[in-house]
Amino acid sequence: MNILVYPHEILAKPAEDVTDINQELITTIDEMTKTMYEAKGLGLAGNQVGLLKKIFIMDVAQKEGTNDLIVLINPLIVAKEGDVSAEEGCLSVPEYFAEVKRAERILVEAFDQTGKPLRFEAEGLMARCIQHEIDHLMGHCFIDRLSPLKRSLFRKKWSKIKGKED
Repeated sequence: MNILVYPHEILAKPAEDVTDINQELITTIDEMTKTMYEAKGLGLAGNQVGLLKKIFIMDVAQKEGTNDLIVLINPLIVAKEGDVSAEEGCLSVPEYFAEVKRAERILVEAFDQTGKPLRFEAEGLMARCIQHEIDHLMGHCFIDRLSPLKRSLFRKKWSKIKGKED
């Protein structure tokens, strides 16, 4: 499974609700998990692997050397509180990092891979990761949250980064 890289057109498309949690979706989740861990990412949204369905996986615990995989299907942020800025990166925008302002705490509703409804609060890195991945599901990359000046600087740096890959 390959991770799509900015500015791939699928990254800019909003995902659709998952209507059926079937074996094909479970297999895709397993493949996404393997891909995310191999890439050493904290999260991976369906859009990033060409799947336009509202699903993402994340494991913010691996940053501390443990594993705690979370699968969220049809996630929705129902409440936000506070603002905090921190540096973010993205598997679809490799080698680029920037400060992004996000809500400090969020209340999330979703389903897990068994179809069980979830409702929980998140803060810190987990809240940031959830917001980042939900942005992907809405067709946005974190660079879309940058100021016009920072986006201009990103484009210059990105063309240099992409030039190294060719």
